[in-house]
Amino acid sequence: MPTRRHALALAAALILAGPARAAAPVPFDPQAFEAAQAEGRPILVQISAPWCPICRTQKPILATLGAEPRFKDLAVFTIDFDSQRDLVRRFEARTQSTLIVYKGKAEVGRSVGETQPEWIEQLLEKAL
Repeated sequence: MPTRRHALALAAALILAGPARAAAPVPFDPQAFEAAQAEGRPILVQISAPWCPICRTQKPILATLGAEPRFKDLAVFTIDFDSQRDLVRRFEARTQSTLIVYKGKAEVGRSVGETQPEWIEQLLEKAL
């Protein structure tokens, strides 16, 4: 029979666990990217540069959206525009601040230079 102590312990565990979060952004890894595609996961490829003001504006927006439970399965891969030119070409990105979303193996959306939270949210929703 559950006791008050059990209920308090369960409540504390839920609070400590926090909200569901998307995976933290990780540097692009071809094997991890292909595995996420094979699993049919929603994927975001974020091409940015440390000097880019638009990229700096996008990061907290993406972090806030990633904290929402509906994006908990989103795999986020980052590519540095300056040092990973081969990957920039592979994804046919012409500039930094490029966001590309996949639903499994299919690219379902792309945005360049977007800083409006609701538009970035709409882009991520295409991958769900």
